Amino acid sequence: MLIEFLMETIQYNLPQSRIPLAWYNIAADLPKPMAPPLHPGTLKPIGPDDLAPLFPMGLIMQEVSTEREIEIPGEVRQLYAQWRPSPLFRARRLEKALDTPAHIYYKYEGVSPAGSHKLNTAVAQVYYNKKEGTKHISTETGAGQWGSAVAMACAFFGLDCKVYMVRVSYDQKPYRRALMEAFGASVTASPSNETESGRAILKAHPDSNGSLGIAISEAVEIAAMDPHTKYALGSVLNHVLLHQTVIGLEAIEQMELADDDPDVIIACAGGGSNFAGLAMPYLGRKIKGQSKARVIAVEPAACPSMTKGKFVYDFGDTGHLTPLVKMHTLGSTFVPPGIHAGGLRYHGMAPLVSHVLDLGLAEATTVQQLDAFAAGIQFARAEGIIPAPEANHAVAEAIAEAVRAKEEGKQRTILFSLSGHGHFDMQSYIAYQAGKLENYEYPEEEIAMALAGLPAVG
Repeated sequence: MLIEFLMETIQYNLPQSRIPLAWYNIAADLPKPMAPPLHPGTLKPIGPDDLAPLFPMGLIMQEVSTEREIEIPGEVRQLYAQWRPSPLFRARRLEKALDTPAHIYYKYEGVSPAGSHKLNTAVAQVYYNKKEGTKHISTETGAGQWGSAVAMACAFFGLDCKVYMVRVSYDQKPYRRALMEAFGASVTASPSNETESGRAILKAHPDSNGSLGIAISEAVEIAAMDPHTKYALGSVLNHVLLHQTVIGLEAIEQMELADDDPDVIIACAGGGSNFAGLAMPYLGRKIKGQSKARVIAVEPAACPSMTKGKFVYDFGDTGHLTPLVKMHTLGSTFVPPGIHAGGLRYHGMAPLVSHVLDLGLAEATTVQQLDAFAAGIQFARAEGIIPAPEANHAVAEAIAEAVRAKEEGKQRTILFSLSGHGHFDMQSYIAYQAGKLENYEYPEEEIAMALAGLPAVG
């Protein structure tokens, strides 16, 4: 029995010496450059100086870089070594439960101290801020994974941390809030009375559940008012996605150890950082003709920015304080339903992810909340890991691909990102098991209203 168990539990590890030396920047290999971000007032392309009130110059230069490889600082790699390289598993027990000829692999980011992939960029962002003399960091968080990661990184480097947590998640996930506070962060439910942006929302909607767009406005406002405070973003922007590419770079080496190569690559996507982390290194190979894998971004049906949104210029926040970026968007004023995958409740998709979708290099699909949790339970009972609600969307699509392989009688190698564990999300699993969760229909009228307010950009 023990031998059989060991044979079904296959982990592909890399030594710490194989932590990537550089992040991969797909901007160097894109067949068509991205549309530039625009100043919200002049509608002209912005330059590095326009971003200086919010970000340190080290991150700004990464944001606009077209260099293929950007060196990872030694101090960041040293901290990465606490959990990187993260493991790659072959899900043999899940394959057996599905009776599928498919090979299923998952890259597990839940081994980080914060419990998700978010620490990959939090450590890097706080490092560059510390290097340039920043004293305070303000940020937002949806489900709490990003806030936890920033709070931890700030504790590592000795910076103060202020987190605006989306109200619905603030209420749903008190243990995430407790974790942030344990690392010394100050956590406020958003929308709040602490900022003009928050007060404006509460005046119009006193019972607002909040959204990432609203929380971003509050955090940006705080940073813009204080020269000693900078803003840290958990997804969407190029430098954030860049830092996550350690996931895909490691996965490429680990799949070589497994003597296998993915036919399908899957990751959940809310703002795009987790998806980009796994996908961009593989898309770079695809552009060069070294891979033919299908690359699939999975989003919640209740917040379908990629599959139902428009690919246009829009604000990244509800208060319209951020630059305009060209992305798939549902409209910056759209407030998604209170699904438990709080990290996927964002009105827009990262411009870089939107761009590769527009180029046809990747595709997008949706999963309903109940289907996501059903897949998470099935995965947990086979593999022994409780996924975060966000990661359940990738699990559901991976299972669907494996079932299709069985129906077609074809071997297929599937690689997906298990972006984090669900240990702080057990209330959502309790609600699911009790039959208290529901699917949310695509809110066409609300999105139409939000899209009607898109900025007029020629």
